[in-house]
Amino acid sequence: MPWAIGLMFFAAWELASRAGMISPLFFPAPSIVIDTIIRLLATGELTRNLAATVGRMLTGFLIGGLAGMSLGILMGWSANVRQVIDPLIAAIHPVPKISIFPLIMIVFGIGAISKILVIAVAAFFPMVINTTAGVRHIGLIHFEVARNFGASPWQVFRHVILPGSSPMILAGVRLALNLSLSLTTAIELLMGRDGLGAMIWLSWQTLRIEELYAAIFCLAMIGTLFRYAVIYLSRQLVPWQEWNRP
Repeated sequence: MPWAIGLMFFAAWELASRAGMISPLFFPAPSIVIDTIIRLLATGELTRNLAATVGRMLTGFLIGGLAGMSLGILMGWSANVRQVIDPLIAAIHPVPKISIFPLIMIVFGIGAISKILVIAVAAFFPMVINTTAGVRHIGLIHFEVARNFGASPWQVFRHVILPGSSPMILAGVRLALNLSLSLTTAIELLMGRDGLGAMIWLSWQTLRIEELYAAIFCLAMIGTLFRYAVIYLSRQLVPWQEWNRP
């Protein structure tokens, strides 16, 4: 059903643009955007920018996501750690991550490291918050049963904490991926020399609107692929969840 609605929307867009009902300059027909994507792929420009954006985003996501998940497990498992760290998380999390980009550049310069670090910060918070919530929602009975059977801390982590918090961790992964992609694009719009964000900015400056739409389409496809990747992982790792059923 969603695909049918999408096809109807693009068909109406195509007809309206071809008939001049909407401005072809600012709303080029979808067929023209597809032709532009094929042309940019043939020249290698789109592939180069796509690889730059995805590589930058995934690097930041892995750094921030793994750090957030590790700290979230500690915060959920230990009340002492949570009491110390949680107020800091509550204070820093609402701050727009793009606003700390100048501070990071002051310390680390204007190179790739600064860009990756601010993306990592964006991925860190949804992971730490979701992971903490996931661990804290595990019933105490599970920990008591593990203790009664003489489980070691590693066994408690492996057989109680990790499977019990996995649904919330995967929800955090999806949020972190989307935030990482959004912030990567924003950084490239601000000061990128390559990437889809830089491509969008250059296309706007030169009024090559069809290339702007091509870049936006690629960003939408990346987000869609991430969605299906997380759904696949959730069905493999937490098949008992109600929302994993067809």
